[in-house]
Amino acid sequence: MDFVQVAAGDRRSHAIMAEALKRGRPICGHIYGREFVAAGAASGITDTHEAIDREISDDFLENGVWVFLRGGPPTTPWHSLPQAIKAVTELGANPKRVCVCTDDRDADDLFLFGMDWVTRQAVVAGLKPVTAWSLGSLHPAIRYAMDGEIGGIAPARRADLVLLNDSLEPQCTWYGGELVVKNRRVTPLLDQALSKRYRYPRAAYQTVKLGKKKPLAPALPQGPVTANVISTALPGIVLLHEKVALQPASAWSEHFEKHALCFVTVVERHGKSGNVAHGLLQDFGLCEGAVASSVGHDAHNIIIAGTNEADMGLALATIKAMRGGVCVVRRGRVMAKVALPVAGLLSDLRAPAVAKETTRLKKAWTAAGCVLPYMGFNLIPLAVIPSIRITDKGLVTVPGMQKVPLFEPLPPVAATVA
Repeated sequence: MDFVQVAAGDRRSHAIMAEALKRGRPICGHIYGREFVAAGAASGITDTHEAIDREISDDFLENGVWVFLRGGPPTTPWHSLPQAIKAVTELGANPKRVCVCTDDRDADDLFLFGMDWVTRQAVVAGLKPVTAWSLGSLHPAIRYAMDGEIGGIAPARRADLVLLNDSLEPQCTWYGGELVVKNRRVTPLLDQALSKRYRYPRAAYQTVKLGKKKPLAPALPQGPVTANVISTALPGIVLLHEKVALQPASAWSEHFEKHALCFVTVVERHGKSGNVAHGLLQDFGLCEGAVASSVGHDAHNIIIAGTNEADMGLALATIKAMRGGVCVVRRGRVMAKVALPVAGLLSDLRAPAVAKETTRLKKAWTAAGCVLPYMGFNLIPLAVIPSIRITDKGLVTVPGMQKVPLFEPLPPVAATVA
């Protein structure tokens, strides 16, 4: 994940990768930016899912890196396949080191934008159906040296089979030779297996450990300052670093209205430091209340955006009570929530039930005015993607990895001579 440090030759990062290489393990990268491709490949990184356009996709392939073309809901940051696949369809790159994949998924998205959908998107983009399906089966099996067991239909391989119609839509599925989906419906065999709720180890349900209560919003500046602001830009992967001049005001609402701002706060939730970091988020669209999530990548701390301390506090308390999750709060009421009690990241309920909750959450999210999708919101603390992020330690610029304060004194105005 920390490709900036890898490219900079960080000893600790390279020591970790060296141990993986000694064991013959593949190293999956998270390289974002063409300037890091060659250094990442030289370090031992051999695949990536961060090919966002034709040029960087071609760079990866030329450097011997496997490319996983990422497909997902077009409204989220995870649908880069249509552009990245052009390295094959327009530049003529050989697809033998190309696969398709998904990325972060909401539960309801699993039913709409799964691997079969991504494969069909590859066909829409210009690949032959057989090639596209190989990108989702045989090619990844080869990449991970598992093609002797999965990825194809042949003697001695696992009987994990999917029957498709001519439109590449799954109709039946066999898992280990057992029919688990017939005519697009779960069979009693699979239904019985899924009905036995799996319980993770107790520790997995106890990962939201909050420190002493601290303010969730920064103090209102009493004098003129320059604020280092995180500005959203759809689809939401890149965040812009803006410097906003704030003049004295009687309430934060004046700044919010004038500069399209809201609070953004990261709370350390693993019981380590108890840190709480404050920031300001621009053009997020939140008009009232608060939204919060314990999925904040990649340290998975709690990220909260809000317009007032009370609703932000309720959002934090709601996540603590759920032992992790995501929620939307407005005027002292929880409008929607999804519990993610397993490590604060996952639900242990069946997918259809979680999908319904997630659909309700998305509607409440949109009704609150948020223009950045929930999954994009979770990326705001991911301090490896340009150009500014917020972690529990404060604001960080990327790729320079420099901490910056929320407020700085306004630069002096130069005097003019008549």
